Amino acid sequence: MSWMLDVKDLTPIAIGASILGTGGGGDPYIGQLMAQRALEQYGPVKVLEADDIAGDDWVIAIAGMGAPTVLFEKPPHGDEPVKAFLRLEKHLGISNAIPCPIEAGGINSLIPIVVAAQLNRPIVDADGMGRAFPELYMVTFHVGGLNGTPACIANEFGDYVILDHLHDNLAFEWIARGVTIRMGGHAFVAQFPMLGDQLRNNAIRGTLSLAWRIGQAVINAQENHLDPISAIASVTAYADYGEGRIIFRGKIAEVNRRTIEGFARGTMRIEGMEEFKNRSLIIDFQNENLIARDDEGKHVATVPDLITVLDSTTGQAITTERLRYGQRVAVIVIPAPSIMKTPEALKIWGPRGFRYDFDYVPL
Repeated sequence: MSWMLDVKDLTPIAIGASILGTGGGGDPYIGQLMAQRALEQYGPVKVLEADDIAGDDWVIAIAGMGAPTVLFEKPPHGDEPVKAFLRLEKHLGISNAIPCPIEAGGINSLIPIVVAAQLNRPIVDADGMGRAFPELYMVTFHVGGLNGTPACIANEFGDYVILDHLHDNLAFEWIARGVTIRMGGHAFVAQFPMLGDQLRNNAIRGTLSLAWRIGQAVINAQENHLDPISAIASVTAYADYGEGRIIFRGKIAEVNRRTIEGFARGTMRIEGMEEFKNRSLIIDFQNENLIARDDEGKHVATVPDLITVLDSTTGQAITTERLRYGQRVAVIVIPAPSIMKTPEALKIWGPRGFRYDFDYVPL
């Protein structure tokens, strides 16, 4: 069922998208400001289910690309996403394409709202990652055999690059990453142009609604002085996601983080508190949280399940660029939908897809 998205929906979507982003996807605050400005200026946006899209409708995914840490130093101008979107339409010789999120996470759940509002078009309640992942080919569209090109990359100076054709999506990621680095470390990319039939066959559905559902649960818990972590865990069983599980509570004791080749890479160590006292949890991340393991090296949770570090008081997600020593946190794991756990999908974003020498460990 379609619904209208207005300014009042942005806060729960931003909160929920950041939680689904598993530490990545870009700072949702920046995306929320951009979306608020667009909705106030152009009005609400209609949200369509995947089944509402006609088979011959064009759909284009739009997102930010690059290291999330760069957004603090290089905020977007605001019109980069729509310029990338329109230039790709022009290159393709099409019009009235429908914006689609590439991922459910942080700023990238909000950027398609900006484009939809500015162009007076609907948005699709679906995406290609169901969370955030660090590389462009880590999408169900790639698993389904779609090519990410033609694509358009744009930055805040009005520069843009059209990638007309690359032989596969790994080459697309490599070339687009290089362009983004040379544009200053962050840019916006319109990509994976597809028809409605292709979207329905390959997208992860209901992720924008799920983000709103999670965010609203956090807001309700805060207003009623309830535990927001438990509230989040209770509402994630939606659109083929599993019920969230709280796997740790504690204090961040160590963060090692570097920006390397366009990625924020590192590890964090959390010292246990409350029922987890005298225990530790170590989490590896590459923009997003990938692997959680205990003191003895046992894997507690792995990609593609969603590992999210939350502020233990507010329930707000802490993105990897905001991790700091001393923060009191809870770690929640949300089982990923089944489309993300097929053998074909796990080759792309299971642990071995990130060069670990072990297989996915179901929660």
